[in-house]
Amino acid sequence: MIDETVLLESRTLRTSVLERTHVLDKVKALSLLPDGMHVTTAMVAAYYQVGERAINAIVQRHRAELEENGLRVLRGADLQEFLSCNVQLRSPGRGLAVYSRRTVLNVGMLLRDSEVARQVRTYLLDAEYEVRTRPVDNLIHRVTWGELDERIDSRITDVLGKTVVPMFNALIETSGEQSRELISLRNDVEQIQIKLIEHDIQLSRLQRGQDVKALTGVIGTIDAMNWREFEEHVAELLRRDGCTDVKLYGGHGGDRGVDISARTADGRTVAVQCKNFAPFRHVLSGEMQKFLGASKVLHKADVALYVATCAFTRESLAIAAQGGVTAVHRGLLEAWSAGVQLQVLR
Repeated sequence: MIDETVLLESRTLRTSVLERTHVLDKVKALSLLPDGMHVTTAMVAAYYQVGERAINAIVQRHRAELEENGLRVLRGADLQEFLSCNVQLRSPGRGLAVYSRRTVLNVGMLLRDSEVARQVRTYLLDAEYEVRTRPVDNLIHRVTWGELDERIDSRITDVLGKTVVPMFNALIETSGEQSRELISLRNDVEQIQIKLIEHDIQLSRLQRGQDVKALTGVIGTIDAMNWREFEEHVAELLRRDGCTDVKLYGGHGGDRGVDISARTADGRTVAVQCKNFAPFRHVLSGEMQKFLGASKVLHKADVALYVATCAFTRESLAIAAQGGVTAVHRGLLEAWSAGVQLQVLR
């Protein structure tokens, strides 16, 4: 097992695990701003149970890395537009630093004096260890290049690119006398990876019509779904969380404005609207009003879920709160898909 402190020293290793933002919710709940995508410095500090000064020190020392992974400092018109969608925030004057979930995870891999950050790093490396030790077909030692071209398993490419090479880089950064041998081994692995990628490109050209999806993490997999697959994914999450009598109605009209109906484990009726919009879109107030009428008036649902792959506008969130609709925004959807149960279904 790799010690969690390695993440403090190796940017390469940090980069290799940045997609696993669901780890944040496994350690403790991360509160987001109403846009469902960002937090402030104060909110990051509260999550990691440290002072804002500690977070600002991390930002000062690692600004380039954090900006690459989602940190933004808003000023002028950008700041005013952001505040209009997050009305509970007070104007900070000169500028406001906002963090995405990815950036919050990045901070946790850099923050030394926080027990929460240590737990985050431990979860990350436990997941990394699980991936590294997962059995795969060891074709490299059993076949020639010609045979390998015919019997390639794409999982090997994924393991090499996402796990083996980053681990070599991390070991090289923290090693001394053995660095030359490690560099040589890493170069050999990278050559194997290049050969596998070339073969994978050839396979992709042959299989272009088969809708092959890359393994890009939880939210990346969801983004690759079409509307029908997305509805089936949400239906499966409902079943996983104990719902029964789960019915999909299909089509963009659904059943009078509802895509899925179900019952919770304790017998409450559930109505769900599913929208696999582009990440940059927002669910508008009119769309929320329409679903509110369908779920609460027509279907008389006890639990109404509006599940979207994007954020919600301030107005749509206000309507949802007043009408008793749970807005499952992009960040919450990612956490739900990764195993966190929705509170309203318990």
